[in-house]
Amino acid sequence: RLPTLCGRDPSRLDEAGIARGAIESIAENTCDAVVAPLWWGAFAGLPGLAGYRVVNTLDAMIGHHSDRYERFGWAAARLDDLVNLLPARLCALATCVCAPVAGGSVADAFWVMRRDGRSHPSPNAGMAEAAFAGALGLRLGGELRYPYRVEHRPELGFGRPPRGADVAAAARLSGAVGALCLA
Repeated sequence: RLPTLCGRDPSRLDEAGIARGAIESIAENTCDAVVAPLWWGAFAGLPGLAGYRVVNTLDAMIGHHSDRYERFGWAAARLDDLVNLLPARLCALATCVCAPVAGGSVADAFWVMRRDGRSHPSPNAGMAEAAFAGALGLRLGGELRYPYRVEHRPELGFGRPPRGADVAAAARLSGAVGALCLA
């Protein structure tokens, strides 16, 4: 089921690789599907929320680095980066605050977010993924295999590689971040 969540090719992944893909997707989607819509809805009402979802969905559909979309999807990806600048940082800070829900440390989550968040190719996903890595005591990033290319991303965090059981902890952390931002 991993390709439906994040588009990665699971045929060459072990448990850690599949868990890493799921956790990185949970982190990014906590921002994209929960925190950012809440922020845009609070800031600009229903038109802001709907407009944000249009931009984010367009990025998800065509903002990929693939032969088909490389020259066309860059505008959608850059617009998505722009509208997520503030919500992504709010999501990362909320993740730090909620780290104890997943058995993590606020200080570790904040430290990893500050140290590693900007090393990710996405100015926004990196902040959320780094905060999740620190909050969960994991090491995320590394090689990503997609059907159309292989990417090498910087490692985020200083902990161990993820295991399958860590996906549930990431989901609890995501729920806590969503509840905090809703409040």
